[in-house]
Amino acid sequence: MKLTQIQLLQEKQPLIHNITNQVVMNFTANGLYAIGASPVMAHAKEEVEEMAQIADAVVLNIGTLTQDQVDAMILAGKSANKAGVPVVLDPVGVGATTFRTSSALRILDEVDVTIIRGNAGEVANLAGMEVKVKGVDVTGDLQNENLATLAAKKFNTNIAITGEVDVVTNGLSRYRITNGHPLLTKVTGTGCLLSAVIGAFLAVEKDVLTAATTAISYYGVAAEEAAQQSNLPGSFQINFLDQLNHLNMEAFERKSRISMGTFGSEHF
Repeated sequence: MKLTQIQLLQEKQPLIHNITNQVVMNFTANGLYAIGASPVMAHAKEEVEEMAQIADAVVLNIGTLTQDQVDAMILAGKSANKAGVPVVLDPVGVGATTFRTSSALRILDEVDVTIIRGNAGEVANLAGMEVKVKGVDVTGDLQNENLATLAAKKFNTNIAITGEVDVVTNGLSRYRITNGHPLLTKVTGTGCLLSAVIGAFLAVEKDVLTAATTAISYYGVAAEEAAQQSNLPGSFQINFLDQLNHLNMEAFERKSRISMGTFGSEHF
């Protein structure tokens, strides 16, 4: 299934509509091109509804949000819902400010979000747990598996918590992914790009958990391969984009580390 999804993505070249932050737009566009998708960065309220209707996935990222941008996200999200287009929410830095948190919660209240992708701190703050956030990063340790199911049930949606160990769940079934490399944390926008990549996989795979886990594992293996070529963030970023584009499928199948389980069981 993993190989089929990647082939479908490269053949279909789905249009991914991103309303994202100013810091990562170029990197996100290049990363989507690398995996075979077609990015569009349309933020204006005057056009987001039309763009969302023709897109294959919509990604909402609140990294450098303004009130106008939040309004545009809700217009785009509602339009995507009407057209049956999947919506990804990346709640960057939720918990850092009241405006940021209330904006993310407003989006969740007004838009039917297909999946939320964030780090443990962001998801915890969305779910109403008190977590210390420094800038847009989280401090401290969290029980990601318990947190993921709490958030999935609270918001009645799918959750992807990414970090050293990634967890994807709908509140009933869950996946754990252990691919990736620490250098991903040294390049700005790698989490934001991952949210967009999940959107691209959702464009060719209807099963949300399958799409998200495959996207996250593929992304992580590409990082592992890139890190073998460079241990410095600048050259790693370039090698990482290259690996996203032409990752050897045999290497991906061999190195993909995904385990599955259901809540209520002691082990995956």
